[in-house]
Amino acid sequence: MKEMPRLVIVLTVIAILSGLVLTFTFNVTNEKIIRNAEIKRKAAIRDVLPGLASYEVKQKGSLSYYQGYDTNGNPIGIAIEAYGGGFQGEIKLMIGLIPDEKKISAIKVLSHLETPGLGARITEESFKSNFKDKPFGDYTVVKRPARNKYEVEAISGATISSEAVTSIVENTLEAVKEAFGGEW
Repeated sequence: MKEMPRLVIVLTVIAILSGLVLTFTFNVTNEKIIRNAEIKRKAAIRDVLPGLASYEVKQKGSLSYYQGYDTNGNPIGIAIEAYGGGFQGEIKLMIGLIPDEKKISAIKVLSHLETPGLGARITEESFKSNFKDKPFGDYTVVKRPARNKYEVEAISGATISSEAVTSIVENTLEAVKEAFGGEW
């Protein structure tokens, strides 16, 4: 019983010191984390909008997007960050769209928590190519090679992850349709 106050004091000191160390570490690393995230975002925009020379952040209704321009200042498409739930957690994508042509230029996975070796294969070109130059529309995830432009070939053993990415893309297309108006 006599040891109790001493234990409480020791644990309190340890907790305070741990909190100070964590706060210091956060303050030292946070700026670098933000800077690296911005570098990653810029690279992703360039990856999903071929021919990109510059871009600017725009807002249309509730939709935030990056308007891309070529070297002559002509609009070439838009890039949108999109989020959704996957098998293990959140999946974050950058989706390149060409609204005038009503097609997806490309997608890039920014982050995910999918199962290594299975769902994590959403980052592979073989899966991402399912969406390259695909027309806007409603997609069906199939467990065989895609036979038409509205089918997405699922990753073997990772159908949930495949469906999650497809759902994120479809939800983004709906948001773009709502913000820009129009039918497709």
